[in-house]
Amino acid sequence: MPASSSPRPIRWGMLGTGMIARLVAADIPLVPGAEIAAIGSRRQSTADSFAAEFDVPVAHDSYEAVVHDDNVDLVFIATPHSRHAADARLAIEAGKAVLCEKAFTVNATEARKMAAAARKAGVFLMEAMWTRFHPTMSRIRRMVKDGDLGSISSVVADISTLRPTDPNDRLFARDLAGGTLLDLGVYPIALAFDLFGPPDDVMSTAQMGPTEVDEQSAAIFSYDNGPQFIWHASFRADAGRGLTIAGAKGRLRNDRDWWKGRPFTWIQENGERSTVGTTPEGNGYQFEIAHVCNCLRDGRTESPVMPLDESIAIMETMDAMRAAWGLTYPNDDVRG
Repeated sequence: MPASSSPRPIRWGMLGTGMIARLVAADIPLVPGAEIAAIGSRRQSTADSFAAEFDVPVAHDSYEAVVHDDNVDLVFIATPHSRHAADARLAIEAGKAVLCEKAFTVNATEARKMAAAARKAGVFLMEAMWTRFHPTMSRIRRMVKDGDLGSISSVVADISTLRPTDPNDRLFARDLAGGTLLDLGVYPIALAFDLFGPPDDVMSTAQMGPTEVDEQSAAIFSYDNGPQFIWHASFRADAGRGLTIAGAKGRLRNDRDWWKGRPFTWIQENGERSTVGTTPEGNGYQFEIAHVCNCLRDGRTESPVMPLDESIAIMETMDAMRAAWGLTYPNDDVRG
């Protein structure tokens, strides 16, 4: 009998039932060999509702039950930022692989401890920077690194939305590490690291709201003998959500939702225009899902595309920005 060509199933256990968990759960069926084995919530009724909607066989009323479920290979952490470190540690100590939503943690100290714990336990750990795995963004990365645009001088990125201040919304909750930096700003920061590495100089600013979190933030990342990377994040207005990468031979432009892997327009120096990339099926998380599943099948404990040291370096950069703004969270020490 011929050997089966089907990949070894990777069984996902999910912590949290919010928007991100729902988007990822909807895309898991798009990936051969990926399946949701369990969902965990702090309320049984919420877990049951999620399980019914996404056809999950087991609904647990605690996160502890998910990480100790023998039918779970990988734990996906989709809880608020303030819980990431504790929830990841819970899964790592249970010997489970972990995919943790961005921002990876609240600060670099937590990130370093998480990485050290996973490395000591010999289990997989990765920050869920899903944008990096889109075929469109992979093509953009190759074009930049291969010099198709010539020497890059400028990158301008916006990630913004209009959300009225709501103290009951986690995005505005200081005790849950809310604010634009960790929720939105992490996307252009991760893109800057992906394309150019850590910046040589950072100038940043933020505007705080009544709940004492950053409702707007912006920065200029400067690279010696390289580009300026300018980004803006906001809850106060929709400023277009575009991205432009400009070089000596032309520019790449995305006019809407660039971090979701939408197509770019390549405008060459001679005025010729062409489209780079296609709109992905589903919500666009399937590429990250497939990458993580393949890492586990290959026995990897870190992703070569989103390595732990890079997640730590990104957190260090955000720590320095928050320190300059005077923004801290309860039980947070950005000096660590």
